[in-house]
Amino acid sequence: MQVSIEKTSGLERRLTVGVSAEEVDEKVTAKLQESARSVQLSGFRPGKVPFKVVRQRFGAGVRQEVVGEVVNRSFYEAISQEDVRPAGQPDIEEIKNEQGKDLEYVATFEVYPEIELVDLASISVAQPVVDISEEDTDKVIQSIRQQRASWEEVDRAAAEQDRVNIDYRGTRDGQEFEGGQAEGSDLVLGSGRMVHGFEDAITGMSAGEEKTVPLTFPEDYQAEDLKGAAVEFYIKVNSVNEQQFPELDDELFAQFGVKEGGEEAFRKEVLSNMERELGRAIKAKVKGRMFKALSDLHDIEVPKALVGSEIAGLRQQMVSQFGAGQQFDASIFPDELFFAEAERRVTLGLLVAEITRFAELEVDADKVRVQIEEMAATYDQPDQVVQYYYSNEQALNGVQSAVMEEQVVDYLTSCAQVSDEPASYEDALKPDEPDEPETPDEPKSDDD
Repeated sequence: MQVSIEKTSGLERRLTVGVSAEEVDEKVTAKLQESARSVQLSGFRPGKVPFKVVRQRFGAGVRQEVVGEVVNRSFYEAISQEDVRPAGQPDIEEIKNEQGKDLEYVATFEVYPEIELVDLASISVAQPVVDISEEDTDKVIQSIRQQRASWEEVDRAAAEQDRVNIDYRGTRDGQEFEGGQAEGSDLVLGSGRMVHGFEDAITGMSAGEEKTVPLTFPEDYQAEDLKGAAVEFYIKVNSVNEQQFPELDDELFAQFGVKEGGEEAFRKEVLSNMERELGRAIKAKVKGRMFKALSDLHDIEVPKALVGSEIAGLRQQMVSQFGAGQQFDASIFPDELFFAEAERRVTLGLLVAEITRFAELEVDADKVRVQIEEMAATYDQPDQVVQYYYSNEQALNGVQSAVMEEQVVDYLTSCAQVSDEPASYEDALKPDEPDEPETPDEPKSDDD
């Protein structure tokens, strides 16, 4: 086998492979001889068809099959010989396949980039430090009560946070416009759901009252024909409902598994849940910051093939999200929509793999077991869930990958400079805002 390789551009390589005619012909002959033992043709007994006839009838098809097998095998032998790692499938072209002549083909592919890690001690990351206050706990408890609140009709004027049931009709120059009418519509005052001024106009109205108010749509309104339009809304209030929060009693406490100890035990349970949620949020935030800092310090050319595969995966996720189980044309989502995120993921994946190799990290089986058991604990039959993960290679690989990412973060944390960042409970739970894309400098005029 003859092999030559050349660098065409960046990560792209062009591999030329030649396989001797004798080797190909031998494999074709061997496969035809094997077929001759069982081939059936009219006028011949089974297995008694002359080899010359077998070659005439089946030689071309068998040769094509053999050439495919030889190309596949020889390609992997060639890249092993040349010590290159293809990123994605090769593009096989220019196959020279003539009887009696050497088989030759060209394979074009990308390789993984060579990554030189920077000094990981140069990474600097801030870790949120939070003291959960009584006020934080009070807010969470109030949120719990709001989630379980009910609505009760009241005989008074509507105020902010009330839910009103209304009929309304919008007109522009005396004509109704599309989407500007409804009957029996519920609206929580202060939600900001309607055009500015609409909810303010209802505040102070009681059930049975009606009025017409002039309003103006904003200039950036989504409907083109209503941008900046002056309109009138006729509004009638059908009912006013006030939110009723559940009492802090044994019935509410029992929903959280607190059967004894009253409000004090309930607050401890809420605080425990808050601490767990906070721990997960801080861990995720440090991980995100660590990976971002790692990516920012490395300028890596990523294989287009890997980015393309990542784009396909992201597109499928969006199809699943918006398709709701229905047939959905994925082509409406262009590659450009996913490119930046796909490139970021590929870059990070390459860096994580390089750190894993550099630090000689291996997946911690005990941590994998703990993570699986934690996930299984939320199900009615946790033992079956654990068994499922250990009997399903794909599912287990997913958990192992997640654990390895955690181990990489732990390793980075041991190398990097990590500083404390005082933060409130609410801020610590919020994910970091993504960086704004850089705006190119405006061109300067000759007078500048």
